[in-house]
Amino acid sequence: MKRINILFSLAACMIPLWSSATVLAVGSPDDLTRYVNPYIGTGSNGHVFIGANVPFGAVQLGPTQITRGWDWCSGYHYSDSVLIGFGHTHLSGTGIGDLGDIAFMPTFNSDVHTVRFSHDAEYARPGYYTVRLGESKILVELTATKRAGMHRYTFPLSAKTPLVKIDLRQGIGWDKMTKCQMVQESPTTISGYRMSTGWAKDQRIYFAAEFSRAMKLQKMLGDSIGVYAVSEDAKPLLIKVGISAVSIENAKANLRAEIPGWNFDEVAAAADRSWNEELGKIKVQTSDIDAKTIFYTSLFHTMTAPSVFSDVNGEYRGADGKTYQGDFTNYTTFSLWDTYRAAHPLMTIIHPEKQRDIAQTLLHIFEQQGKLPVWHLVGNETDCMVGSPGIPVLADLVLKGFDVDKQAALKAMKTSAMLDERSMDNLKKYGYIPWNRDSTYETVSKGLEYALADASVAKVAKLLGAKDDYKYFFNRSKSYKYYFDKKTGFMRGMADGKFREPFNPFHSIHRSDDYTEGNAWQYTWLVPHDVPGLIKLFGGPKKFVTKLDSLFIVNGDLGANASPDISGLIGQYAHGNEPSHHILYLYDYVNQPYKTAEKVRQVMSTMYHNANDGLSGNEDVGQMSAWYVLSAMGIYQVEPSGGRYMFGSPIFDQAVINVGKGRTFTIVAKNNSAQNMYVSQIKLNGKPYKNLYIDYQDIMAGGKLEFFMTNKRPK
Repeated sequence: MKRINILFSLAACMIPLWSSATVLAVGSPDDLTRYVNPYIGTGSNGHVFIGANVPFGAVQLGPTQITRGWDWCSGYHYSDSVLIGFGHTHLSGTGIGDLGDIAFMPTFNSDVHTVRFSHDAEYARPGYYTVRLGESKILVELTATKRAGMHRYTFPLSAKTPLVKIDLRQGIGWDKMTKCQMVQESPTTISGYRMSTGWAKDQRIYFAAEFSRAMKLQKMLGDSIGVYAVSEDAKPLLIKVGISAVSIENAKANLRAEIPGWNFDEVAAAADRSWNEELGKIKVQTSDIDAKTIFYTSLFHTMTAPSVFSDVNGEYRGADGKTYQGDFTNYTTFSLWDTYRAAHPLMTIIHPEKQRDIAQTLLHIFEQQGKLPVWHLVGNETDCMVGSPGIPVLADLVLKGFDVDKQAALKAMKTSAMLDERSMDNLKKYGYIPWNRDSTYETVSKGLEYALADASVAKVAKLLGAKDDYKYFFNRSKSYKYYFDKKTGFMRGMADGKFREPFNPFHSIHRSDDYTEGNAWQYTWLVPHDVPGLIKLFGGPKKFVTKLDSLFIVNGDLGANASPDISGLIGQYAHGNEPSHHILYLYDYVNQPYKTAEKVRQVMSTMYHNANDGLSGNEDVGQMSAWYVLSAMGIYQVEPSGGRYMFGSPIFDQAVINVGKGRTFTIVAKNNSAQNMYVSQIKLNGKPYKNLYIDYQDIMAGGKLEFFMTNKRPK
């Protein structure tokens, strides 16, 4: 990681950052943003956003490049050196691109649409981004609040008039502008809106921009690009931009509330403090600076989304396109197929104060669109990915005792699980999803995802005493058994009592076979809600372990049409995609935790690096990083809802977690090292502890969990 460290040093010398007096002293225990490397995941297939934002903010203000393919989903890829603007919204780690709205670009030439830059003249830190543009040498600095962005442009002395181009046409790759408006309200104010279609079929964003000095329209290209000449001054030009999904007036109100003045350094320092406050919810001790950097960068990535999707007055755009007044913070960007596995379970530990708002958001989406969200983006249901991933997230909140209307939650889950869409009609009719009666493929993946969601519904029904609902959904949660072929030991496409032929457990045909972004080797283990039942299907622990061991050894041809998401391979274990993420912890269920220890240590040391290509797959809106955060502390929630965190192998000497209400939960790993990866003894609050898991309530009660580490592998 020498490249980035040198880059940071050069940037610090070349680029005037905000006053050191306004941020935490570097080296102080509370200055955790110094351990964040925002470039991790900007290369390879990480698809990570880089720019200025605050935790869970609606604004992700950063550079946008020309979309050159799949790896530009966030609008930026480290391999590139051409920018087309600085947009106020971006996605992070997704497999589809969108947003990039309301793009600004300082320039001296109104006819220039692209500009080159060098990473040597670029620097990023949580809440702050800067770059010096190629030939023009204009210095761009960006910072943000939740609903507003702030720009500082330093124009070098030139005979040419400084210009600012505002581009409403521009979006990221898959996004297309359908309607827009830009109005100069005064010598220093521009407002407007942008409507577009893409992954989000009907996106609407309104904005209000204020300039620190007068400007006038120089050129208008259609109705979507305005070039504004700025009055010349030796001082930097400041621009602050508020956004809203509801109205221009709300965008103005957001701007007034969050950036009332013109002190760029103060806004940047506030962003830094907000990141330090959130990162400080977990404080780790280790001598391994790379591991600490990966950890805090991962924690940083988990807080890009869900992102705020309501205005300072409480108004928000609902899933039905109507405007609502909420008594809660409404959120969007729910990559639930990914994040139900680790990102949301992590949030319940370190962000308990946000869970009521998350639950309220899910329930209101249900009321407005008739089902819980699948993959929700800026008020739009994309229906991306399979299953009903909103169900385990909401069920987890109910079962963990958060402030949720439990009856409303059960209704939302039941209704969502009983629709006649996305193959659920066949599930209800046959008890499973036959491959020859479903024209939309991926029947095994769908069936397994529905089964784990049904188990979540059953748990909530049992909690609430809804016996009939419990019985129905509990029985349906066992539907995974239909797909299991005892002869081959794989989950396979099934119809009319026969498995689909021909069959190759290695092959994966993207979007046209029985599996979603995977193959039979990877999906056979997707029964996290009933691991004992899966073990029984194999014929007992011995046969289960034999097959599980094989997963990490076998190699085979995935086929020419396999999904690019199948990455980060160890044998056929694919850490680069989410269906594999719980598998390493299955050894705990057969009393072989030492194998879990070996595998999680291997993944943490080989699949995560302090480099721009430091992720083995898409970040997937925090899931890849949440896996690392939990695993690095030695815990992971396998069961999608219920609050049980299985043990792995902690890599830090100590992790102190602020669990709220003045309590901390401390995880200590004694005699820890790269070689001492095995747990020989466990204590909870000073007493011997025999379980290979800890319940959520025990974590949230505060206390101390001690792992005694050794290099001796059990025989």
